[in-house]
Amino acid sequence: MIADTISQRLQRRGIHYAWVIVALTFLTALTSSAALGLPGALLQPLSREFGWGVDQISSALAVRFALFGLMGPFSAILMERFGLRNVVVTALSLVTAGSLLALGMTQFWQLVLLWGVMLGVGSGMTALVLSAVVSTRWFETRRGLVVGLLTASSATGQLIFLPVGAWLVEHFGWRMAVVPVLVACGLVALAVFVLMRNRPSDVGLAPYGAIQPAAGQAAAPMAVGFATPFRILREASGSAVFWLLAGSFFICGLSTNGLIQTHFISLCGDAGMGPVPAASVLAMMGAFDLVGTISSGWLSDRYDNRKLLFWYYSLRGLSLLWLPYSEFTLYGLSLFAMFYGLDWIATVPPTVRLSATTFGKEKAGMVFGWIVAAHQLGAAVAAFGAGQVRTLLLTYNPALFAAGAACLVAGMMALAIRLRPAAASAPTVAKAA
Repeated sequence: MIADTISQRLQRRGIHYAWVIVALTFLTALTSSAALGLPGALLQPLSREFGWGVDQISSALAVRFALFGLMGPFSAILMERFGLRNVVVTALSLVTAGSLLALGMTQFWQLVLLWGVMLGVGSGMTALVLSAVVSTRWFETRRGLVVGLLTASSATGQLIFLPVGAWLVEHFGWRMAVVPVLVACGLVALAVFVLMRNRPSDVGLAPYGAIQPAAGQAAAPMAVGFATPFRILREASGSAVFWLLAGSFFICGLSTNGLIQTHFISLCGDAGMGPVPAASVLAMMGAFDLVGTISSGWLSDRYDNRKLLFWYYSLRGLSLLWLPYSEFTLYGLSLFAMFYGLDWIATVPPTVRLSATTFGKEKAGMVFGWIVAAHQLGAAVAAFGAGQVRTLLLTYNPALFAAGAACLVAGMMALAIRLRPAAASAPTVAKAA
């Protein structure tokens, strides 16, 4: 009832309730990404307190990334079967419970269970798929902008929580650093429970930019089962576009979440930089990514998404190849933060649009879910692999060089995508997606 009342009041002011859903989704992604990224600031404190090696902790965090990704295709099914609100509230409750219980952990298996399994499943139930589903269900126009805005929320979470978390670690210990994220997840779960609705028809509206349907005329949800993601995967796997998008997104995860988000503070620590300045550089990346990803959403509505992906991956790869030579000075890291940050997850809006263009609106959520799974498997490989490289060679440089070179390959993969002649032009892409 509260949602209906707010929707009517906003409608009288010319504001569509879809923007309330966008705000709730933004906050959900913000808090989930903060919970997902915070353990990267805790590698060294956990190692000092419990005696676990960086490679051990990285393996637990790799489990988190893998489950985060593998939940993607099934999260789209859960949203169809149980509704956006129920899925998001359950996901945030899992993240909150995992963070709360972690305050009392003493054994390594508890780290794997709480920050590997619970955090991975909880964050994976929403992940990037939630943004794709919300933009598709609630918007007929401005979908690229909405996806860019919602994707950028993960950077905003990093921007807000990581410097605060690093400061709390330094002054009060790692447990206190978990508390702000824990409280934020709980509050957002409450807001979602009260205000989130599954479809525009639930509040008597058509999607933003669409013609209002006749009274009592509501679109029926697509009939799906838990075998549907595998059927969709089988169908999509026959397309070269799917493998190019999934392969490039694997490299995307390998070069972002798994490497920089997980290991950057530890990497800076090797260069003699404290956790607070290192987290501040990550926050700077988050600020640039907020601009870059929203801009990418706007650009993806207007230009060839394949060329956008080529530039995003290539610039990210060059920045990673240059990072070991930055000497970790203020100037060097600021330059890296700018170029890398602008490209961090700017790849998402073009990838979502190419998925929708190639596979259609109804299948786009689940197909993108499998592409996200590839992204997070790449992140898991980098989280584990970079930790092993650091332990064995006492440097992260080989991992940085490998990720940078892989990004250049991803750029070429994007250019290799061939769409149907009817879908190749930018105006048609904008209409279809």
